[in-house]
Amino acid sequence: MTAPDGGYGAARDRAALVFLEERGVLEATGPQRQKFLQGMLSNDVAALRPGQGCRAALLDVKGHVLSLMRVLVTTDAVLLEMPRDRLALVEGVLNHHKVAAPVRFKIQMTAVLGLLGPAGRDVLQRAGATIPALGVEEHVAAEVASHAVLVVAAGDFPAGGFALHVSVEARGAVHEALAQAGAEPLDHDALDALRIEEGRAWFGPDVTEENLLHEVGRVAEHVSLSKGCYVGQEVVARLDARGGNVNKALRGLRLEAASKPGTVLRSGDKEIGRITTAAVSPRLGPIALAFVHRSHFEPGTLVDAGGIRATVASLPLAQGPVEA
Repeated sequence: MTAPDGGYGAARDRAALVFLEERGVLEATGPQRQKFLQGMLSNDVAALRPGQGCRAALLDVKGHVLSLMRVLVTTDAVLLEMPRDRLALVEGVLNHHKVAAPVRFKIQMTAVLGLLGPAGRDVLQRAGATIPALGVEEHVAAEVASHAVLVVAAGDFPAGGFALHVSVEARGAVHEALAQAGAEPLDHDALDALRIEEGRAWFGPDVTEENLLHEVGRVAEHVSLSKGCYVGQEVVARLDARGGNVNKALRGLRLEAASKPGTVLRSGDKEIGRITTAAVSPRLGPIALAFVHRSHFEPGTLVDAGGIRATVASLPLAQGPVEA
């Protein structure tokens, strides 16, 4: 089965642009902002200097993920990019714990664009923004179409590329300037296919408050195991000390036909998992991300996905036909 391209080829070979309307930004200010966040988030926020960033998680006391986020340190603030529908919850949790700490939180009127693909830097340059080489989550202020843009080397994006923070008022002008500079449109179906291929689980479609970080398989990217205490740290440390063994974990699926999110996975009469994101890749055909019970972790294991035969695969997905 083939799928409409939807900008998939541009993201893989050139540059593709998508408006991530599901993402927003919470700003933390005040003289102890990094010190406070160090005690709340899973990664080493205190070690970051202006222009640097990391990915982190806010957990509850039982280690469940309240939100995954991108942490960006500027000279006068810490910016927390996360799903827009988690902004109010995260703000409330942080305010609840700050007590008398001199830290303030404010939901920003910020739009987030994704510029994916190997030619993303060239597109930015043609649009007037000269971007230096950036490490993962490093960021720099730039200007596109006379509007301020924060350009971030986004480690959680498939196909490489940048997260672009712009004001809500400027998003249309910036989008148009980048399109004129060569960025092709990317739709969300193609974005899902790219994410699945690379095993890039996002909070919301894939990760929820039901999950532990070790189930997601990205502990190394979201956690500092050497930093001090933070909310949920004991659960993370205990699981890591036991080899990260969990009852379910994120896996890829190669399917014989297209499926959809929420589809229950079965082995015989036993429920062994559930699909979180599904797509039809122009390169690999029908694929999905799913949380799968540990009894079916092994790549090549056959399962039933709502009457469709599916093969469990490690992530990222390798190119090739579905196993017989």
